[in-house]
Order: sequence, then structure tokens, then C-alpha cells
Amino acid sequence: MCCGPWPLFRSELGITFHRWRTLALLAVLAAVPILVGIAVKIETSDGGTIGDGGGSNGEGPAFLTQVTNNGIFLVFASLAATLPVFLPMAIGVIAGEASAGTLRYLLVAPAGRTRLLLAKYATTLVFCLVATTVALVALGVGAVLFPLGDVTLISGTRISFAEAMVLAAAVGGVVALSLVGMAALGLFISTLTNSGIAAMAATVGLLITVQILDRIPQLHVIHPYLFSHYWLSFADLLRDPIYWDEIVKNLGLQGLYLAVFGSAA
Repeated sequence: MCCGPWPLFRSELGITFHRWRTLALLAVLAAVPILVGIAVKIETSDGGTIGDGGGSNGEGPAFLTQVTNNGIFLVFASLAATLPVFLPMAIGVIAGEASAGTLRYLLVAPAGRTRLLLAKYATTLVFCLVATTVALVALGVGAVLFPLGDVTLISGTRISFAEAMVLAAAVGGVVALSLVGMAALGLFISTLTNSGIAAMAATVGLLITVQILDRIPQLHVIHPYLFSHYWLSFADLLRDPIYWDEIVKNLGLQGLYLAVFGSAA
């Protein structure tokens, strides 16, 4: 008799978070805000300014310019720095299922394909949420290296630190949900091969390809359909009033990828 959904989910969760590569990825993510915070502190201590060469549309440099005034901006800067590459690469963990017993082989057994896939996908979503706790590390580093207090939003509105903490939690939630589509895609890829390395390489390679396509102006027609196109829309939460347009488009697009590739899996 097949086990129920909860024991299966608990087993998958234990396997995922006991792998060395999973812990190594979380360590790398945690190191990002530490390195960014130290770099900003050293730069400003030497009399320099942050973000002088920032791009016209780069939220990372825009956040970095505010870090020295308020450490909570290190949270937003760190998420902006990790979301394009580091966080999505962490999703490749699920694509390495083949090396631990192979998801493809497990799926041919009469153990309830849907239940097994849901357990593995739920584990991936938990990992997405845990990975975004890089924001907690960033908050700690920001509190140690920089002052904390009332926060001036991108739109110029000033809010209390408590309200800013609520916004930071909302930003972390949106960032985690932004990875839902790629998680479904990684799960689908992992059902197509019995090689963990091949599955992870394909997932990361697809990520890089999509990121490149999203930077080519001539391909602007397909940009709104690329899963990474609206990833930085979380910055619109830091406006007053909040700009919901691209945030809603982002979440809708992730839901579409989940429906398509979840069904395909």
C-alpha cells in the first residue's frame, strides 16, 4: 500500500535538506548580503559613493544607494542581486532528483504519479521560501553595519520601520512566488532524464538562455512570456501607492508556467 501524502512530503523534505549541495547553495545565498554589506561599508568609509555607474533600469544599484542611510535596504538590494541568478540556480536542486534514486524511475512505478510529483513540487516550494530567507541575513548584516529607522520609499513617501518590515516580508513572499514557474519547469525536466547532472545542467542552461533572450531588444515581442521577465517587479511594492500591474503579470505568468509544465510532468 502506498504511503499517504504527508509522510511522502516529509520524506522528500528531509532528503532535500540533508543533501550537501542544498546546504552549500543556502550558504552561498547567505554569503551574498554579507559580502554586499561589507563592500558598501568599505566603499562609503573610503569616501566613495554607491551606484554611480548603475544602469538606468537597475533596481540593485538604486537600492544600494540607500543602504548607508538605512540597513533595511540591504534586504532589497540582496534580493535584487540574488534573484536573477543565484536563487533560480538553487531551484536546480529538484532537477538533480535522478542522482538520489531518479525521479524518472520512481514515476514508472504504480505509486501514484500525481501524489509523488506534488510532494516533490511542494518540497521545491519550501526550498524557494527558505532560500528567500537570505533577507533575514541581509537584515541582520544591515542592522550591524548601518543605521535603522524610518524608511523613505522609492516614491518618496516616508514610513515607519515597522511598516517597512511588513513590506520586506511581502517582498520576500513575492520573490518566492516568482520562482514558482521555474520550479515547475525544473520538475518537468527532471522527469525526462535519469541523469541528475543533465537535469540540473538543462535547467540552469535554460535559465541563462531565457535571461539572454530577455536582454535582446529585437525580441521584445516574446519578453512578456519569459518566466524571468517580471522578476524584479517586487520593487513596485516599495512605491506609494503600490504599482500592482507588473506584480500581477508576474504572478499570473508563474501560474501559467505551473499549469503547463506541471501538467506536462
